[in-house]
Amino acid sequence: MSAQQAEPLGMFLTSAELRELTQRVQFRAQAVVLNTLGVAYKVRPDGSIIVLRAHVEHLLGGSAPSTRRHREYEIDRSAM
Repeated sequence: MSAQQAEPLGMFLTSAELRELTQRVQFRAQAVVLNTLGVAYKVRPDGSIIVLRAHVEHLLGGSAPSTRRHREYEIDRSAM
């Protein structure tokens, strides 16, 4: 694949991304780091951890800018 046609990112962090984020390999150690960072996660029955990509992007400021429009207000002086 070319650089322009990157694979779409999955809903969850990959195990490699989770290891990179936490700098830990063992699931319990990863959980400790995630708790310290305030990252929400779930534990699978096998003990592995899943983390929503959108949650991490939001917490660490990597998500796309908000599409909310800034509202401007004007004082209605017609009644004066």
